[in-house]
Amino acid sequence: MTDALIPLISLIALEVILGIDNIIFISILSDKLPDQQRNKLRYWGIGLAMVMRLLLLAFISWILKLDQTLFSAFQVDFSGKSLILIIGGIFLLYKSTKEIYHKSEMKEEGTVANIKTGSFKRLLLEVILLDLVFSIDSIITAVGMVQELWVMYTAVIVTVGIMLVASKPISDFIKQHPSFKILALCFLMMIGVSLIAEGFQFKIPKGYIYFSMAFAFLVDIIQMRAIQHSTSDTK
Repeated sequence: MTDALIPLISLIALEVILGIDNIIFISILSDKLPDQQRNKLRYWGIGLAMVMRLLLLAFISWILKLDQTLFSAFQVDFSGKSLILIIGGIFLLYKSTKEIYHKSEMKEEGTVANIKTGSFKRLLLEVILLDLVFSIDSIITAVGMVQELWVMYTAVIVTVGIMLVASKPISDFIKQHPSFKILALCFLMMIGVSLIAEGFQFKIPKGYIYFSMAFAFLVDIIQMRAIQHSTSDTK
Protein backbone atom coordinates (compact mmCIF):
# COMPACT_ATOMS: atom_id res chain seq x y z
CA MET A 1 0.00 0.00 0.00
CA THR A 2 2.80 2.42 0.96
CA ASP A 3 4.69 1.58 -2.23
CA ALA A 4 1.66 2.67 -4.28
CA LEU A 5 1.19 5.96 -2.40
CA ILE A 6 3.96 7.89 -4.16
CA PRO A 7 2.85 6.79 -7.68
CA LEU A 8 -0.75 7.67 -6.71
CA ILE A 9 0.17 11.18 -5.54
CA SER A 10 2.38 11.70 -8.61
CA LEU A 11 -0.39 10.56 -10.94
CA ILE A 12 -2.96 12.79 -9.22
CA ALA A 13 -0.61 15.78 -9.55
CA LEU A 14 -0.07 15.00 -13.25
CA GLU A 15 -3.80 14.54 -13.88
CA VAL A 16 -4.58 17.87 -12.17
CA ILE A 17 -2.02 19.67 -14.35
CA LEU A 18 -3.43 18.06 -17.50
CA GLY A 19 -6.95 18.84 -16.27
CA ILE A 20 -6.26 22.59 -16.17
CA ASP A 21 -6.61 22.68 -19.97
CA ASN A 22 -10.02 21.05 -19.66
CA ILE A 23 -11.21 23.44 -16.93
CA ILE A 24 -10.18 26.53 -18.91
CA PHE A 25 -11.87 25.27 -22.07
CA ILE A 26 -15.11 24.44 -20.22
CA SER A 27 -15.01 27.78 -18.36
CA ILE A 28 -14.71 29.76 -21.59
CA LEU A 29 -17.53 27.80 -23.24
CA SER A 30 -19.79 28.12 -20.18
CA ASP A 31 -19.44 31.90 -20.39
CA LYS A 32 -21.57 31.73 -23.55
CA LEU A 33 -24.56 30.41 -21.59
CA PRO A 34 -27.07 32.14 -19.30
CA ASP A 35 -26.08 32.24 -15.63
CA GLN A 36 -28.40 29.40 -14.64
CA GLN A 37 -26.82 27.01 -17.17
CA ARG A 38 -23.12 27.75 -16.63
CA ASN A 39 -22.69 25.54 -13.58
CA LYS A 40 -24.68 22.83 -15.35
CA LEU A 41 -22.27 22.79 -18.30
CA ARG A 42 -19.24 22.73 -15.98
CA TYR A 43 -20.57 19.88 -13.86
CA TRP A 44 -21.76 17.87 -16.86
CA GLY A 45 -18.51 18.43 -18.76
CA ILE A 46 -16.24 17.46 -15.86
CA GLY A 47 -18.53 14.61 -14.78
CA LEU A 48 -18.57 13.15 -18.28
CA ALA A 49 -14.78 13.47 -18.39
CA MET A 50 -14.60 11.23 -15.30
CA VAL A 51 -17.05 8.70 -16.76
CA MET A 52 -15.15 8.67 -20.03
CA ARG A 53 -11.79 8.05 -18.33
CA LEU A 54 -13.19 5.30 -16.12
CA LEU A 55 -14.72 3.59 -19.17
CA LEU A 56 -11.46 3.92 -21.10
CA LEU A 57 -9.63 2.31 -18.20
CA ALA A 58 -12.03 -0.63 -18.50
CA PHE A 59 -10.85 -1.00 -22.12
CA ILE A 60 -7.21 -0.42 -21.31
CA SER A 61 -5.96 -3.10 -23.71
CA TRP A 62 -7.78 -1.39 -26.60
CA ILE A 63 -6.43 2.02 -25.55
CA LEU A 64 -2.86 0.71 -25.62
CA LYS A 65 -3.38 -0.48 -29.21
CA LEU A 66 -3.99 3.16 -30.19
CA ASP A 67 -0.27 3.73 -29.64
CA GLN A 68 0.62 1.18 -32.34
CA THR A 69 1.67 2.45 -35.77
CA LEU A 70 -1.11 2.44 -38.38
CA PHE A 71 0.83 3.91 -41.31
CA SER A 72 3.87 6.01 -42.12
CA ALA A 73 4.13 9.16 -44.20
CA PHE A 74 7.01 11.58 -44.74
CA GLN A 75 9.16 9.45 -42.40
CA VAL A 76 6.63 9.91 -39.58
CA ASP A 77 4.78 7.00 -37.96
CA PHE A 78 1.09 7.69 -37.33
CA SER A 79 -0.94 5.77 -34.74
CA GLY A 80 -4.56 6.00 -33.65
CA LYS A 81 -3.45 8.23 -30.78
CA SER A 82 -1.54 10.48 -33.20
CA LEU A 83 -4.60 11.02 -35.39
CA ILE A 84 -6.79 11.78 -32.36
CA LEU A 85 -4.25 14.28 -31.02
CA ILE A 86 -3.95 16.02 -34.40
CA ILE A 87 -7.74 16.30 -34.80
CA GLY A 88 -8.11 17.48 -31.19
CA GLY A 89 -5.31 20.03 -31.61
CA ILE A 90 -6.86 21.44 -34.79
CA PHE A 91 -10.25 21.66 -33.05
CA LEU A 92 -8.69 23.45 -30.05
CA LEU A 93 -6.84 25.88 -32.32
CA TYR A 94 -10.04 26.62 -34.24
CA LYS A 95 -12.11 27.28 -31.11
CA SER A 96 -9.48 29.44 -29.38
CA THR A 97 -8.66 31.55 -32.45
CA LYS A 98 -12.37 32.03 -33.11
CA GLU A 99 -12.91 33.30 -29.56
CA ILE A 100 -9.87 35.60 -29.78
CA TYR A 101 -11.20 36.97 -33.07
CA HIS A 102 -14.54 37.82 -31.45
CA LYS A 103 -12.80 39.54 -28.56
CA SER A 104 -10.38 41.48 -30.76
CA GLU A 105 -13.27 42.73 -32.90
CA MET A 106 -14.65 44.34 -29.72
CA LYS A 107 -18.18 43.05 -30.28
CA GLU A 108 -20.77 43.79 -27.67
CA GLU A 109 -21.08 41.07 -25.08
CA GLY A 110 -24.71 40.52 -25.95
CA THR A 111 -23.79 39.90 -29.57
CA VAL A 112 -20.94 37.54 -28.80
CA ALA A 113 -22.88 35.55 -26.22
CA ASN A 114 -26.08 35.38 -28.20
CA ILE A 115 -27.40 31.93 -27.28
CA LYS A 116 -29.56 30.03 -29.71
CA THR A 117 -31.99 27.29 -28.83
CA GLY A 118 -30.19 24.02 -28.22
CA SER A 119 -26.76 25.68 -27.86
CA PHE A 120 -26.24 23.97 -24.48
CA LYS A 121 -26.24 20.60 -26.25
CA ARG A 122 -23.84 21.91 -28.89
CA LEU A 123 -21.43 23.28 -26.30
CA LEU A 124 -21.67 20.06 -24.29
CA LEU A 125 -20.83 18.09 -27.45
CA GLU A 126 -17.74 20.25 -27.97
CA VAL A 127 -16.71 19.59 -24.37
CA ILE A 128 -17.18 15.83 -24.85
CA LEU A 129 -15.06 15.83 -28.01
CA LEU A 130 -12.20 17.56 -26.25
CA ASP A 131 -12.70 15.37 -23.16
CA LEU A 132 -12.11 12.35 -25.40
CA VAL A 133 -8.81 13.74 -26.69
CA PHE A 134 -7.52 14.67 -23.23
CA SER A 135 -8.80 11.42 -21.71
CA ILE A 136 -6.97 9.17 -24.17
CA ASP A 137 -3.76 11.16 -23.74
CA SER A 138 -4.20 11.05 -19.95
CA ILE A 139 -4.86 7.29 -19.83
CA ILE A 140 -1.84 6.41 -21.99
CA THR A 141 0.32 8.69 -19.81
CA ALA A 142 -1.06 7.02 -16.66
CA VAL A 143 -0.27 3.54 -17.98
CA GLY A 144 3.32 4.63 -18.50
CA MET A 145 3.57 5.71 -14.86
CA VAL A 146 1.77 2.97 -12.89
CA GLN A 147 0.69 -0.62 -13.40
CA GLU A 148 -2.08 -1.04 -10.83
CA LEU A 149 -5.56 -0.31 -12.17
CA TRP A 150 -6.91 0.72 -8.76
CA VAL A 151 -4.30 3.48 -8.59
CA MET A 152 -5.47 4.81 -11.96
CA TYR A 153 -9.15 4.66 -10.94
CA THR A 154 -8.41 6.42 -7.65
CA ALA A 155 -6.35 9.12 -9.36
CA VAL A 156 -9.12 9.81 -11.88
CA ILE A 157 -11.83 10.11 -9.20
CA VAL A 158 -9.71 12.34 -6.93
CA THR A 159 -8.66 14.53 -9.86
CA VAL A 160 -12.24 15.03 -11.02
CA GLY A 161 -13.22 16.00 -7.47
CA ILE A 162 -10.47 18.66 -7.46
CA MET A 163 -11.58 19.88 -10.90
CA LEU A 164 -15.19 20.22 -9.74
CA VAL A 165 -14.12 22.34 -6.77
CA ALA A 166 -11.70 24.48 -8.82
CA SER A 167 -13.87 24.96 -11.92
CA LYS A 168 -16.18 27.69 -10.55
CA PRO A 169 -13.47 29.92 -9.00
CA ILE A 170 -11.41 29.66 -12.20
CA SER A 171 -14.48 30.38 -14.35
CA ASP A 172 -15.46 33.40 -12.20
CA PHE A 173 -11.91 34.75 -12.29
CA ILE A 174 -11.70 34.49 -16.10
CA LYS A 175 -15.12 36.13 -16.44
CA GLN A 176 -14.24 39.06 -14.16
CA HIS A 177 -10.92 39.78 -15.89
CA PRO A 178 -11.24 39.92 -19.73
CA SER A 179 -7.46 40.22 -20.19
CA PHE A 180 -7.01 36.87 -18.47
CA LYS A 181 -9.59 35.35 -20.82
CA ILE A 182 -7.39 36.32 -23.79
CA LEU A 183 -4.41 34.85 -21.93
CA ALA A 184 -6.35 31.64 -21.29
CA LEU A 185 -7.30 31.43 -24.97
CA CYS A 186 -3.64 31.87 -25.95
CA PHE A 187 -2.84 29.09 -23.50
CA LEU A 188 -5.37 26.83 -25.25
CA MET A 189 -3.80 27.74 -28.60
CA MET A 190 -0.42 26.61 -27.30
CA ILE A 191 -1.94 23.36 -26.05
CA GLY A 192 -3.53 22.86 -29.49
CA VAL A 193 -0.15 23.35 -31.17
CA SER A 194 1.50 20.94 -28.74
CA LEU A 195 -1.19 18.30 -29.44
CA ILE A 196 -0.64 18.62 -33.20
CA ALA A 197 3.14 18.48 -32.74
CA GLU A 198 2.82 15.37 -30.56
CA GLY A 199 0.59 13.82 -33.21
CA PHE A 200 3.46 14.29 -35.68
CA GLN A 201 5.86 12.63 -33.17
CA PHE A 202 7.44 15.95 -32.19
CA LYS A 203 6.99 16.29 -28.45
CA ILE A 204 7.09 19.73 -26.87
CA PRO A 205 7.78 19.37 -23.13
CA LYS A 206 4.62 20.45 -21.35
CA GLY A 207 6.74 21.96 -18.59
CA TYR A 208 7.91 24.66 -21.01
CA ILE A 209 4.32 25.48 -21.95
CA TYR A 210 3.04 25.66 -18.38
CA PHE A 211 6.06 27.69 -17.24
CA SER A 212 5.65 30.24 -20.04
CA MET A 213 1.95 30.61 -19.33
CA ALA A 214 2.59 30.92 -15.57
CA PHE A 215 5.10 33.68 -16.32
CA ALA A 216 2.61 35.46 -18.62
CA PHE A 217 -0.05 35.09 -15.91
CA LEU A 218 2.28 36.66 -13.35
CA VAL A 219 3.06 39.57 -15.69
CA ASP A 220 -0.67 40.11 -16.28
CA ILE A 221 -1.32 40.22 -12.52
CA ILE A 222 1.49 42.76 -12.00
CA GLN A 223 0.10 44.89 -14.83
CA MET A 224 -3.42 44.69 -13.39
CA ARG A 225 -2.16 45.73 -9.94
CA ALA A 226 -0.20 48.62 -11.47
CA ILE A 227 -3.30 49.88 -13.31
CA GLN A 228 -5.40 49.63 -10.15
CA HIS A 229 -2.72 51.50 -8.18
CA SER A 230 -2.44 54.30 -10.74
CA THR A 231 -6.24 54.59 -10.89
CA SER A 232 -6.51 54.90 -7.12
CA ASP A 233 -3.77 57.57 -7.10
CA THR A 234 -5.63 59.76 -9.59
CA LYS A 235 -8.80 59.78 -7.46
